[in-house]
Amino acid sequence: MPPRWSSAFAAYLDRRVLQMLVLGFASGLPLLLTFSTLSAWLKTEGIGRATIGAFALVGTPYALKFLWAPLIDRLSLPLLTRRLGRRRGWGLLIQTLLIAAVLALGSSDPVGDIGLTALLAVTVAVLSASQDVVIDAFRVETLDPDTQGPGAGAVQVGYRVAMLVSGAGALLIASTWGWFAAYATMAGLLTLGMAVFLFGREPIPRISPETLARERAIADLLARRPGLQGPLGRLLAWLHAAVVGPFADFMTRPGWIAILLFVVGYKLGEAMAGTMATPLYIETGFSLEEIAWVSKIFGFSATIVGTVIGGALVVRLGVMRALLLFGVLQSLGNLAYVVQAMAGHNIAALAACVLVENLTSGMAGSALVTYLSGLCSAAYTATQYALLSSLSAVGRTLFASTSGWLADQVGWVEFFLLTTVATLPALLILPWLARRARALATEEG
Repeated sequence: MPPRWSSAFAAYLDRRVLQMLVLGFASGLPLLLTFSTLSAWLKTEGIGRATIGAFALVGTPYALKFLWAPLIDRLSLPLLTRRLGRRRGWGLLIQTLLIAAVLALGSSDPVGDIGLTALLAVTVAVLSASQDVVIDAFRVETLDPDTQGPGAGAVQVGYRVAMLVSGAGALLIASTWGWFAAYATMAGLLTLGMAVFLFGREPIPRISPETLARERAIADLLARRPGLQGPLGRLLAWLHAAVVGPFADFMTRPGWIAILLFVVGYKLGEAMAGTMATPLYIETGFSLEEIAWVSKIFGFSATIVGTVIGGALVVRLGVMRALLLFGVLQSLGNLAYVVQAMAGHNIAALAACVLVENLTSGMAGSALVTYLSGLCSAAYTATQYALLSSLSAVGRTLFASTSGWLADQVGWVEFFLLTTVATLPALLILPWLARRARALATEEG
C-alpha cells in the first residue's frame, strides 16, 4: 500500500533531507550563470542569436563529468580527507575554486573579448560539474531508500531556489548595478554550500562484500603478473577499481543501453526550449525587470509546488509511473512557449507560460533524480551518478547548442512545436524499461 500523503511530506523535515536543500542550492547556483543569465547578458550586449545558442556548448563539462568522476570517487586529498573525509574534503576544495571562477567570469568583457568570456564560463562549468559529482555522491550515500524521493525533491527545491536567485536576482542586480555586481553577489552566496560540508557528517560507504572481494581478487591477479609487483601493480588495481569497475558494473544491468538512451532524451525538449526562452522574451519586447519578476519570481512558486508534489508522488506512484506521467506533462508544457510567441508582449501570456513550464519541469526533475539515484551501486556512487547525470545534460548542451540556429531557420512557433515532440523517443522507451524492472523484481522476489 502506498504511504499516506502526510508521511510522504513529513520526510521533508528529516535533518538529512534538509541538508540536501542547501546542497541543491549550491548545485543550482552556477548553472544559470553560464546558461540563461549569461544569455541575457550577451543579448543585452548585442551578441547575435547564433552565438548565444553556441554558448550552450559551455555546458559540455556537465555531459563529460563522468570522465573525472572516478578521481573524485576514489582519490583522497591528504590533508582535507584526513580532517573531513573524502566527500566533504573534495566539496570544500571545489567550492573555493568555483567562487574564484565566478568572480573572474563576472569581471570579463564579452564585447571586447568574447573568447575569454567563453573560457571563463567553461571553467565555471567544469568546477560546477565537479561540485555536482561530490554533492550527488554525498546525497545518495547519506539518504536511505525511504528518503531518496523526498531527498530528490529537496535537492530540486534548493536547485530551483538557486535558479531564482541566479536568474531573477542576477537580472535585477545587473539592471541596477551592472553585471559584475550580479556575478560577485552570486559568488558570495556560493559560500552557503560550504556549511554542510564543514558541519555535516561524512557518509559511511556501503560497499558490498562481493564488490570488495572482486576488487581484491583483481589486485591479487595483477600483483602476480611479472613486472607488476609493488607500486605499479597497486596503481593498476586502483585504476581498475576506480575507472573500469563502475562502468563494468553498470553494464551488467539488463537493458543498460535502453536506460542510457532514455536518460539522454528525457530532458531534451525542455533543454532546447529553455535555451531560447530568455531570447524569446527579450525579442518580444519584455524588459529585464519584467522577465525577472514574471519569468523568474512568479514562476518560482509553481516550481516549488511542482517539485515538492513530484517528490511525494514518486513515493506514492512509484518511480516509473511518475517518470511517464511527468514526462508527458513536461513535453506538453512546451506548448506554452508557442502561445507566448504568438501573443507577443503580453504579461498574462508570459505568466501562463512560466507557470506551466516551471510546474511540469519541477515534477519531472524530482522523478528523474530519484530514478538516477536508484540506478547507482553503493560501491561506485559518484562515478555512476556522474555518468547518468552527464548523459541527462547532453540534451542541455550538445543538442541544445543548435537551438539558436534552428530558431533562426524555422521561427519561434515552429521551433517550440519541435521541442514539444523532442522527448517522445525517450517516453516510448520508458514502458519497456518499466516492464523489465517489474520482471526483475519478480525474479528477485
